[in-house]
Amino acid sequence: MSKFVGILTSGGDTPGLNAAIRAVGKACINKHGMQMIGFLDGFRGMMENRHIPLGKKELAGILSIGGTILGTGREKPYKMMVGNKMRDMTDVIVENYHKNHLDCLICLGGGGTQKNAYHLARQGLNVITMPKTIDNDVGMTDLTFGFDTALGIAVEAIDRLHSTAHSHHRIIVVEIMGHRAGWLALGAGISGGADVILIPEIPYHIDLIAASILNRSRSGKSFSIVAIAEGALSDKGYQKIHEIKSLLEAEPKKKEKAALKLRLRELDKQYTGNTIFLAQELEKATSLESRVTILGHLQRGGTPSAADRLLATRLGTACADYIHKEQYGNMVAVKGGEMVLVPLKDVVGKIKLVPADHAWVKSAREVGTCMGDE
Repeated sequence: MSKFVGILTSGGDTPGLNAAIRAVGKACINKHGMQMIGFLDGFRGMMENRHIPLGKKELAGILSIGGTILGTGREKPYKMMVGNKMRDMTDVIVENYHKNHLDCLICLGGGGTQKNAYHLARQGLNVITMPKTIDNDVGMTDLTFGFDTALGIAVEAIDRLHSTAHSHHRIIVVEIMGHRAGWLALGAGISGGADVILIPEIPYHIDLIAASILNRSRSGKSFSIVAIAEGALSDKGYQKIHEIKSLLEAEPKKKEKAALKLRLRELDKQYTGNTIFLAQELEKATSLESRVTILGHLQRGGTPSAADRLLATRLGTACADYIHKEQYGNMVAVKGGEMVLVPLKDVVGKIKLVPADHAWVKSAREVGTCMGDE
């Protein structure tokens, strides 16, 4: 008998999701004779048993469309708002899996989705995932689809801002997405010729940034572009947050752990996303007019790039083959240009951060880019 497969998209929308849905759907149907349904709006749609058929008609013409035809959401199977209460709806999702006679559930998403998928796999469901996020921070994979499109959008924005920065002799501070990892800000900053690049992995010193901008000004360069990841931290904030993280790693008692987590959230809110404050401080220190551009969700929208369409298609067709072979409980990852399987238990909790000695960081420094730390 042919397999019956369900698919959902979870987390933030990302360019390439429809390309991935199309690829895995067409390969499952055309190559392996499977049937497929798509659950609407992530894990909530599966909990509410809202789904649509995904046949050749539904999969046609979606390759170049941004977003996801299935809709998405950020709710977790074990923590879902029902009425006015937060409840664990895992049992309902498991029930709907069996009610729809599924042989496998495909989950497309970032780090949180990998964790949610692993949770369902531990309940006995056959689950397989694909990594998507513009942040490129999912562990155990070289690349995630959505990153290349977002990178291109951010670079185009920096390119356009160069002309206004030059014309008005200003400091232009561009905030780029990336709360935990700086891949997007780093790649866009290098590609767009930013003079300063600030990422979460390297704590910055405002006085060093100001000194770098003043040195440019003294050498006759009347403007500067600062590319900053939304999660970039000053040296002070970095120290305080990592002190709390070190205490959490020591596995404190339950009550102490809850208090530490609350404090960590407070510090995270206080010290990240301070782009406007940074611009104000740089203006004071340099006497140069500063302006802020926050790209925000612009980076996640629109038509996926050719590279993301290609990657999503390769991941999707490989995923269909792994379903046919019943190799469940895994994420389809990219390793050295090849599509490989990685156990979900090895993915959960892993965040792919930018190493301090990464080739991109070295290249940025060697062309004279200030990283805020020297």
